[in-house]
Amino acid sequence: MKKMRLGALLMAGVLLTASLAGCGNKDGDKGTGDEIIIGGLAPLTGGVAQYGVAVNNAVQLAVKDINANGGILGKQIKYVYYDEKGDATEATNAYTRLVDQDKIVALIGDVTSVPCEAVAQLAARDNLPMITPSGTTESITTYGENVFRACFIDPYQGQLMADYAFKKLGAKTAAILYDTGDSYSSGIADAFEAKAKELGLTITNKEGYANGSTDFNAQLTKIKESNPDVLLLPVYYNDVVLIAKQAKDQGLTCTLLGGDGWDGVAAQLDEANADVVANAYFCSQYSASSTDEALQNFLKTYKETYNEEPSMFAVLGYDSMMIMAEAIEKAGSTDSDAIIAALKETNHKGLTGTTSFDDKRNPVREAIITSFEGLNYKVVESYSMS
Repeated sequence: MKKMRLGALLMAGVLLTASLAGCGNKDGDKGTGDEIIIGGLAPLTGGVAQYGVAVNNAVQLAVKDINANGGILGKQIKYVYYDEKGDATEATNAYTRLVDQDKIVALIGDVTSVPCEAVAQLAARDNLPMITPSGTTESITTYGENVFRACFIDPYQGQLMADYAFKKLGAKTAAILYDTGDSYSSGIADAFEAKAKELGLTITNKEGYANGSTDFNAQLTKIKESNPDVLLLPVYYNDVVLIAKQAKDQGLTCTLLGGDGWDGVAAQLDEANADVVANAYFCSQYSASSTDEALQNFLKTYKETYNEEPSMFAVLGYDSMMIMAEAIEKAGSTDSDAIIAALKETNHKGLTGTTSFDDKRNPVREAIITSFEGLNYKVVESYSMS
């Protein structure tokens, strides 16, 4: 296959045809002079494995694309990854192994916010270039100039959905139901509340529940009494479906709102319960219904390779590896400072659109407001706060 510039790789919508130069976690295998070793951390087992598996699968597809087109700096990428089980201690131990034993030059990960924050502190100490595809807690990138992220931060999503509810949906009152044991959920909830107050959107209720809860009727009863225009559910898709079903049973008619953790809701629906989110909106990182050739090639190849539909986490994982590889190529070496400087100048056209980074190394791009049409997602519009 003819060698292409990395910046043109996604534009070309290349099919993923080559195999990894190296993958997995082989003790003592540090690669050769013909390889550039990039590490990965993700929960591949445990309660949040669905997110980690999606990211890790997609990163491997990105590596295949890059290596099939000549690699970076004339070398093949060797991707070495470990399962951190969604645990901060496991993550920091695995990070140490990647740095000391595997001699990585950059890191893709971690995936969920708590282990990601622990790893970010170590990466900052080591000045190791790092991109988290999906760690949304705001503080993750504050530990060092070397820490970047591909996903929206929690406060941005909360602010954006409050802005959308007020300016586009005409909401005057809003309630919030969130998971008190999850930093993602509370981060979006708090930001939504603060932005709502700034806009003059009245918060009628802010109800919390313990992580792992399955009965939300007590909280929903209080919310129903206040009759808000919108109800923010800044939670992951499993909880969204449970809450939406119970809200319908209680007769709530308010519009449901959410963040990117809603990606996956459609897969949990069937003909009997599709209507529970019929009147709902959430902000997403990308649109699977986009006509972009590169995105559609990726979605097709991912499904063919892994026999499952790709999620937002997969899309962000792919973009993260592409951004890192592009930065290394631009840096002209594997020197950490040079890679970090190149990352700060990122202007990458990827699966989620064109991404650059702000001064806190968070992504700058529009969000996709998404609703539902039967059992499928429906893109409403691209939206950013004015």
